[in-house]
Amino acid sequence: MPLFKAKPGEVNRIRSVSCTDKVRQFLFTLGCSAGEEITLVSVLAGTFIVAIKDSRYAIDMNFAKSIDLV
Repeated sequence: MPLFKAKPGEVNRIRSVSCTDKVRQFLFTLGCSAGEEITLVSVLAGTFIVAIKDSRYAIDMNFAKSIDLV
């Protein structure tokens, strides 16, 4: 299931990140890698607020589509 289909407040585990190497490296610097827990906090005007490793980040739909959850 891609991240953009998750329900706000649910804690999920990342299965994989499917995107270009440049985007994958950027997401990795945020702590977004396979096996990590991610929480979709909210969706505001097409921007996804996620919590990864005690930090919150705003990502767009393209990033949300590239993150597959278990």
